[in-house]
Amino acid sequence: MRALRLLEWRSDPVLTDVDTPEPGPGQVLVRVGGAGVCHSDLHLMREFGAGDMPWNPPFTLGHENAGWVERVGDGVQGLDRGMPVAVYGPWGCGVCQYCLQGIETYCERPEAAPVPRGGAGLGLDGGMAGYLLVPHARHVLPLPEGLDPVVAAPLTDAGLTPYHAVRRSWPKLAPTSTAVVIGIGGLGHLAVQIVKATTAARVVAVDTRSAALDLARDSGADLATPPGEGVAERVRELTRGRGADVVLDCVGSDDTLALAAAVGRVLGDLTVVGLGGGTLPVSFFSMPYEMSVQTTYWGSRFELVEVLELAARGRLHTEITRFGLADAPEAYRRLEEGSLTGRAVVTPSEE
Repeated sequence: MRALRLLEWRSDPVLTDVDTPEPGPGQVLVRVGGAGVCHSDLHLMREFGAGDMPWNPPFTLGHENAGWVERVGDGVQGLDRGMPVAVYGPWGCGVCQYCLQGIETYCERPEAAPVPRGGAGLGLDGGMAGYLLVPHARHVLPLPEGLDPVVAAPLTDAGLTPYHAVRRSWPKLAPTSTAVVIGIGGLGHLAVQIVKATTAARVVAVDTRSAALDLARDSGADLATPPGEGVAERVRELTRGRGADVVLDCVGSDDTLALAAAVGRVLGDLTVVGLGGGTLPVSFFSMPYEMSVQTTYWGSRFELVEVLELAARGRLHTEITRFGLADAPEAYRRLEEGSLTGRAVVTPSEE
């Protein structure tokens, strides 16, 4: 089968032929319907090197995956051939405290995982290929009725990651509350929808691109504005001087983190979702009092079940641009140049 593989650090991925895997005991082979093109893959291609991660190339890219069960190994029950499924991408040990809670992103025994602190497309072969071998059936989630695998694929990260960030802040997202989402790309446009679908809070969206601001409005934002001079004051005016109860920074650069701190409220939450490489200086007077600052990484398996249910009920819509597997390098090129709106999805099954 054809696969888009990262052969070495700091290089472009290449299309190459590889053997179709066979599922062993407890494993599932998924025919890939969709594999999301994620900005974090660009960090693998451009920034990471030997020793930065506990694994190295070569491996097939693609950590946002959905498709159909093709074959199962001995001992797997409840997953029939042709069943549409999503793949939970982080693969932990399965037996530590966090893995037992379904939060395999934070596995505490990474040495016992299929790959330490990684998963599909992150140290092991991912879904930018005709088929994806999933090492344990618990990572394969049946899709709700009517949900297309191509639509479901980006939800496994671009939907799950902001959902986890919003969900942990639900107590602070009351009808009188305001959430600010910075960066309306693949994650950000879903973050806006998740706040609107699961809370009664107002949403302010911030992005430099006019197309992204239009997407934010279409996604339900109450206010969409470019960053720059006066935006913090505008947020405080909207909130009667209090500031935003929850800020989701889906970029994570120096500038966006500074803006996030400037618009936040006393006792609010600032969650850094994006991998922009920025830093946030913290001192006694640099932040609103008792503002919590945290990073997150993906979410739990059960949270993914909830995300897929929201999408099946029409409460989440992913803006998708489709690419065939042969055009996957072009998808990454466009992502890198910033010319994509929403999420690119590679569709190997359509070739």
